[in-house]
Amino acid sequence: MNRYTVAVLVRNQFGVLNRVTSMFRRRQFNISALTVSETESAEFSRITVVFDGEETYKQQLINQLYKLPDVCSIKEFTADNSISCELLLIKMQNDPATRDDIHAAAEAFHAATVDYSKDSFTLRLADDPRRVDDFINLMRDYKILEICRTGSVSLEKGSTTIRQTINF
Repeated sequence: MNRYTVAVLVRNQFGVLNRVTSMFRRRQFNISALTVSETESAEFSRITVVFDGEETYKQQLINQLYKLPDVCSIKEFTADNSISCELLLIKMQNDPATRDDIHAAAEAFHAATVDYSKDSFTLRLADDPRRVDDFINLMRDYKILEICRTGSVSLEKGSTTIRQTINF
């Protein structure tokens, strides 16, 4: 099974997110990350979906998405043609025995301490999704209290934009 990242530019209308995600559900794709926001224009929203599946079914899914009336454009992203970033907040137990090791790892990954208390501290990391995964795996050696991730956001490298390929 392969992992794909696709951005879907849609008209910013009520119910569009449900129609788009229902298309994934009906074709039995597992969505591992989903981000949605308005674009540079309030008229459009951008839905970025990271999902697992087979190549032939992925292409069928994209063809079906184009049939939805509010879908304007779709871009598939790869590591070679895009920049991706994800935000992680991770709350760690504040144990004097492990505190220095955790802070050394956080410094190596450029994670910032954004909250600190006697019992816990929270680190923030914004990086490539693979680096976020690597950081979480490293932190599993210590006591993780809570994790919150945003999901991946991606833009195509260079000057090309998703709006340049609008398919009305």
